[in-house]
Amino acid sequence: MFHILVADDDKNTRKYFKAVLEAENYTVFTASNGEEALQTLDSQYIDLVVLDVMMPGLDGYEFTKALRETGNDIPVLMVSAKQLPADRHLGFLSGADDYITKPVDETEMLLRIKALLRRAKIASERRIEIGDVVLDYDSLTVTRGSVSQELPQKEFLLLYKLLSYPGKIFTRIQLMDEIWGTDSDTGWETVTVHIARLRKRFEGFDEFEIESVRGLGYKAVKKK
Repeated sequence: MFHILVADDDKNTRKYFKAVLEAENYTVFTASNGEEALQTLDSQYIDLVVLDVMMPGLDGYEFTKALRETGNDIPVLMVSAKQLPADRHLGFLSGADDYITKPVDETEMLLRIKALLRRAKIASERRIEIGDVVLDYDSLTVTRGSVSQELPQKEFLLLYKLLSYPGKIFTRIQLMDEIWGTDSDTGWETVTVHIARLRKRFEGFDEFEIESVRGLGYKAVKKK
């Protein structure tokens, strides 16, 4: 059971978010301002914070910045009526993981929360499970049932990146910068080579596959 903290100075918004989240079987705590939210974090285990930006006293930007300065990496979904790019930029610069504008689409909020919780779980456990397949970041291994294989580092990191964000399209340049580094002299063609190796290595797996997106790049698709 995930524990979610909703911090918003509007009573009706807190009640609405609480009802929506509890309907999805989340345990919900509420706070009316940033100071109260920090106190809740000190007394309760919280998996994710849904945070209004404009609150009296400690606002959402200051709250998130204070969290990150103490090394707390809890996922933060910022909610705001401010829709300008500069406001979104400020939210991410303060340490927010995602940003959604009001009026909030209920389904979109739930999907974003689910994605943030999944990524947080992957980051903390350093492993991905897809059906019977387990990717272990620390050992660079992919295990299926009783069979385990250790991958070359770049191949593993490439596969881990794609499967961390199933359905998300990554360009070759993005993958090149992420896995090989922006200072690498290796051309983007090496991504194509490594993708081909991964496809060959896991061609018998029906749990996932790596798809090419014409003119864009690649994405991983989970089948189970």
